[in-house]
Amino acid sequence: MFESISWLFIVTSLVLIVTPGQDMMLVMSRSIAQGWKAGVATAAGVSTGLLGHSLLASLGLGALLGASELIFVTIKYVGAAYLVYLGVKLLAQGRSEIDVRRMAAASMRKLFFQGAFSNISNPKITIFYFAYLPQFIPAGSAHPTVTLFALGVAFAALTFIVKGPVGYGAGILSGWLRSRPAVLSWINRTSGVVLVALGIRLALERRN
Repeated sequence: MFESISWLFIVTSLVLIVTPGQDMMLVMSRSIAQGWKAGVATAAGVSTGLLGHSLLASLGLGALLGASELIFVTIKYVGAAYLVYLGVKLLAQGRSEIDVRRMAAASMRKLFFQGAFSNISNPKITIFYFAYLPQFIPAGSAHPTVTLFALGVAFAALTFIVKGPVGYGAGILSGWLRSRPAVLSWINRTSGVVLVALGIRLALERRN
């Protein structure tokens, strides 16, 4: 029984993970702008942010976020503002700034924390964890909290398994793109518009 639940969890989780969203856009834009290591570092940060959500859900804070409008709105606006900030930075880059010889590259540590903060500042993920993960806890589990956290860790690992290669693949093209500033300028501006739009969407989202 538990084996069938595990496979169901893996399949449904992969479907959710490959759905395009703010995390995927962030990984791809960082990878294209700075190479595959940047994309993989950002993907690692995103996955680490999910570990934070796993802990929050396990401690029951997902229910608190669901019950407290003030806490939910505060965290939501912080995350939305950060996405808009990242998008505006991409939009503000001039063509000359995209020249790899002139562009100051962000450190892998900074990219990692950007990915983590972008993810952990989205309160809907904690609520999603609190609603989604318990469905895969076997009836009569002796340690449901531990099982919930383990499922959250597994979801985070699956996220990196998917988004790490996405970052690597996009990074392989980064050299070709960086030798064509006009193309990279268009990609950066498009990514900037998408990130700003995602930030606005997050700010305007209402809880179900």
